[in-house]
Amino acid sequence: MYPVCIRYVGDREVAQDILQDGFVTLFSRLDSFKGEGSFDGWARRIFINTALMYLRKKDALKMSDELENARHLSSDIADQMDNIGYKELMKLVTSLPPGFRTVFNMYVIEGYSHREIAEILGITETTSRTQLSRARIWLQNRIKAKGR
Repeated sequence: MYPVCIRYVGDREVAQDILQDGFVTLFSRLDSFKGEGSFDGWARRIFINTALMYLRKKDALKMSDELENARHLSSDIADQMDNIGYKELMKLVTSLPPGFRTVFNMYVIEGYSHREIAEILGITETTSRTQLSRARIWLQNRIKAKGR
């Protein structure tokens, strides 16, 4: 669950704190697991919610507009993706601005719908879609810069 925490907060020390808080929550709610679905999925949800609570407390979910000249996308991004490994890509994901990173993780990695993201984060579906789009642009620009 540590990688899940890192993906959401982007900081290893904070992720360790969230991991610990998540385990405290998991063990205190262990009796509420009814065996419906996988234990892994149930536990993952606890850690995601713990990370989201941390981000809410820090006001990190205010959706930032740090596009940093992210208007022009490279048409050869697929070629550049071939030259980037999983670890390097996950490093880029953890370096996304908090609002972008949160929506990206929830939609792309965890499989939440924009409706679910909007309900969980207290934003509109349009904001969720916009943040995902901006996160993708941000990542594409970073991948393009690494490919030079």
